[in-house]
Amino acid sequence: MPAADLPLLVDAARMAGRVATSFVGPSARRWDKPGDAGPVTEADLAVNDMLMSTLRTARPDYGWLSEETEDSEARLGQDTVFIIDPIDGTRNFVEGGRTWAISIAVAHAGEVTAAAIFLPMHDKLYAAGLGAGATLNGTPIRASSAPMSSDSTVLAARPSFDEKNWIGPTPDMERHYRPSLAYRLALVGEGRFDGMLTLRPTWEWDIAAGALIVAQAGGKISDREGVPLQFNNQRPTLNGVVAAGDALHGPLVGRLVPPSA
Repeated sequence: MPAADLPLLVDAARMAGRVATSFVGPSARRWDKPGDAGPVTEADLAVNDMLMSTLRTARPDYGWLSEETEDSEARLGQDTVFIIDPIDGTRNFVEGGRTWAISIAVAHAGEVTAAAIFLPMHDKLYAAGLGAGATLNGTPIRASSAPMSSDSTVLAARPSFDEKNWIGPTPDMERHYRPSLAYRLALVGEGRFDGMLTLRPTWEWDIAAGALIVAQAGGKISDREGVPLQFNNQRPTLNGVVAAGDALHGPLVGRLVPPSA
C-alpha cells in the first residue's frame, strides 16, 4: 500500500505547492473560522479543492479528513483515509512568511502508511512510507540520537515550557519554534532538532504526515502520556504530541505532568 500511495502523495504535494504559491499571502482573501479556530484563506480552500479532486479521483474508496472540509462520519467506516492539512501555518502564510507547509497522509486501520510534507517556499519535500524510511528531497534522513541535556534542542511553543507542565524544574533545554506543526515534526525526522512537543489537544491533520516521517527516520512519537498515536478517531484529535530521537523521547515524556494531575 505505501509503495502505491507514496508517489501519488508526492506528486499531489508539489501540485498543491503550485496552487498555494499562485496566491500572495498578505493579499489573499481571508476570514476567521468560528469558535476562535484561526484564520483561513482562499489559498487554503483552493489547495483543499485541488487535493480532494486529485486524490479522491485516484483513490475513490479512501475516506477523507481535512482541516478545510466539513467532517463526515462516513470516513469512520472506511479502512483507509486521507488526512490533509492544505496549508499548515496559515498565519505565517498570511503574514508573507516562508515556513508554512502542505501536509498529506494516508492512514490504514488507524496507522499512517504514507506521508508527504512540502514547504514550497523552501523547495523542501519530506516523504515517508511505512517500512520504507523517510527522505528529504529524495535523500534519506535520520532522527537525532542525542540524550537529554542542556544542549538538547526542542521545538515547542512557549506555554509548553511553563513550570506547571513539568515534574520538578522545567528541563534545561534550548527551546525553538516554527509555526507549522507538520514542519516541526519533519525537522525532528531530519535530525536538525532533537525533539518537539505540543501539550494541547491537537488535530490529526497537523500531525499525521509528520508522525510517519519521524517514525521512519528512527525517532519515536506518542501522545503526551507516551501512548502510541491512533488516527481516524471519531473526534480527530490527539492528546498532545511528543516526538524525539530514541534517547530523548522517554525522558521527555517521563518529566511531563499528566494532564489529569
